[in-house]
This record gives sequence, structure tokens and C-alpha cells, in this order.
Amino acid sequence: MHPSHNRTILAGFTGGLAMNVTMLLTFRLIGFGWDGNGILINSASQSKKLVAVWTEIEPLPLVVNTPAPIIIGIILFGVIHAYIFRWISPAWPAGILNKGLRFAGLIFLTTFLFWEFFTPFNLFGEPIHLLGLELIFWACIALADGLAIAAVIGKVK
Repeated sequence: MHPSHNRTILAGFTGGLAMNVTMLLTFRLIGFGWDGNGILINSASQSKKLVAVWTEIEPLPLVVNTPAPIIIGIILFGVIHAYIFRWISPAWPAGILNKGLRFAGLIFLTTFLFWEFFTPFNLFGEPIHLLGLELIFWACIALADGLAIAAVIGKVK
């Protein structure tokens, strides 16, 4: 039996909030820095193109100047993720941790790994060691999303 739509939406909202908070703690705090002096901006090896996109080329990314639409969008992605979780997780071994880790792996491999390959690596020429750091950040974000969704949906009879 599937969880109710209300529970699925709550799980997605929780997953979206978890992603937003984890992004704030990883990409903003460590990667870009509160003052724009983080390792992803100030590394001597960082791609000039990537730095220009985030700091110089107008309009700057929404997440820099007007983050509300991005925050809301990530929450909506959380809801989509919860519905995907609801659909496929019954085929997985029981347990919040088992299901949460599997879902986090799925999100990481199908979304975040592709994103890093196609955009920072392909379009911006970002160096491998900084891509590796970003992949660690994305793994944390995927874990927060997957575990939050699994915890809220929990075991449904």
C-alpha cells in the first residue's frame, strides 16, 4: 500500500528543505563562502569562465540575487522525488536507512553526477579536484534528500 498523497507531499517538502539546508552548508558556506571568498571562487585553478558566470556576467544566477524561486523550485523537486520514491521503493529491502541510501544513490547518479559532468566539466572547464569537492557536496545533498524522504514516508503497511 502506498502512503497517502499528504504524507508523500510532506516527505517531499521535508526532502526539499533538507536539500536547501545542505546546499547552504556546503556550496554557500564552504564552496562560495558567505563573502564570496570560498574555495570554488578563489581557487587559483578554478575556471575563469565559471567564476565569471557566478560573479560578473549579468544577469547573475537567480540563486545569487533572488534565491526565493530557486529555494521553492528545490522544494518542488523534493516533492517530485518523494513521488518517485513512493513508486519505486516498495521493491527495495525494508528499512528507512536501506531505502534512503538507495534513493540518495539514485538521485546522485542520475541527477548530480550528470550535472557536474555536463555543466561544470563540459561547459566551464572546471578542474577535476574542484569537481570532486562539488561531488562530495552533491552526495551530502542527495543523502539529506533521500534520508529525509525515507524517514517521513517510513514503513507503510
